[in-house]
Amino acid sequence: MAKEIRTIGVMTSGGDAPGMNAAIRAVARACAYYNVKCIGFYRGYQGMIEGDYCEMNARSVRNIISQGGTILKSARSEEFRTKEGRKKAMDHLKKLGIDAMVLIGGDGTFRGGQIFSEEFDIPVIGVPGTIDNDISGTNYTIGYDTALNTVIDAIDKIRDTASSHDRLFFIEVMGRDAGFIALNSGVGAGAEEILIPEEDLGLDRLLESLKRSKRSGKSSSIVVVSEGDKIGKNVYELADYVTENLPDYDVRVTVLGHMQRGGSPSCFDRTLASRLCVKAVELLLDGEKNVMVGLIDNKVTATSFDEGLSSEHEINKELLRISDILST
Repeated sequence: MAKEIRTIGVMTSGGDAPGMNAAIRAVARACAYYNVKCIGFYRGYQGMIEGDYCEMNARSVRNIISQGGTILKSARSEEFRTKEGRKKAMDHLKKLGIDAMVLIGGDGTFRGGQIFSEEFDIPVIGVPGTIDNDISGTNYTIGYDTALNTVIDAIDKIRDTASSHDRLFFIEVMGRDAGFIALNSGVGAGAEEILIPEEDLGLDRLLESLKRSKRSGKSSSIVVVSEGDKIGKNVYELADYVTENLPDYDVRVTVLGHMQRGGSPSCFDRTLASRLCVKAVELLLDGEKNVMVGLIDNKVTATSFDEGLSSEHEINKELLRISDILST
C-alpha cells in the first residue's frame, strides 16, 4: 500500500527554461487544492543537499506565471553525483517531512532523480523543462515553444539587414546534442540551409547549395546552425571556410546564445507547464513514482524513467525534406 503523501517538494534543475515558473506555480497550487504541504528547494539538487528551501502556498506563487527563468534558481551539483551527497539531501527531506518530489528539468535531472528514488525509496515525478526539446516521452518540453519564437523573431530581424546589404548570415542557435530548435526555426524563418547534429550535410553540399542559391538570383541567405553541428569545429570556422571558397559572399556570423533561454513564456508553454505539473502532483497522490509526465498527441501521459531515458526524441525527417524543397 502506497504511503500517504502529506508534503511534496519541488525543484528546478539544469538549464533554465521559460515556463519553469508556471510549472512551480502549478505544483504549489495543485498541492494547495489537494491540501498537501509544498516545499520548494533553491538551486536544484544542491539546495536539497544544503537544506536551502522555502515553504510555498497558493499566494506565494502569485504573478510568476508570466516570468521567465525560475524563482527557485537552478544549479548543477557535482556533490549530488556522490552517494554521500545524496544521503545529505535525503536527510534534509526527512527532517522536513517530505514524502515525494517533483523534479523540473531535463534528462540529467531525471537520471539523478531515478538514482535518488531507487536508493532511498522516495517517489519522484519528472517534469520535462528544457528549451532543447530533446526528452523522449513527450512531444514538447516546457520552454521549447518560447525559445523557438525568440529565435524566429531574431532571424526575421537579421534577414532585414542581410537583404539590405546582400549578405550571408550564419546564425548559431542552441542545441549541443539536438537540432530541434535549428530545424523548426529554420523552416519557420525560411532559412536557405539548416545544419543540425543529427544530419551531416557535409561541406561540399553546403557550398553547392549556396552556389545554387546565388545562381537562382538570391542576393542574401540565412543558414541556421545548431551549436552541436559536426561540419566545422564551430560556426566561425564554418564561416571562414565559406568565405575562402565563395568570395562573392559577404559572410557574417550571429550567435544568439543565452537570449534563447530568457523572456516571458508563450501561452503554449504556460499551459503545458500547468497541465504537466497538476498531473505530476495527482500521480504522486495516486501512488505513482519514477515516471515523467509528458504531452503526446495533446494528451498528458506518464512514461517510466527507464523508457524515457533509454530512447531519443527523434528529429522530424519530414521537416528536413520540406526545408530542401522550400529553399529552392
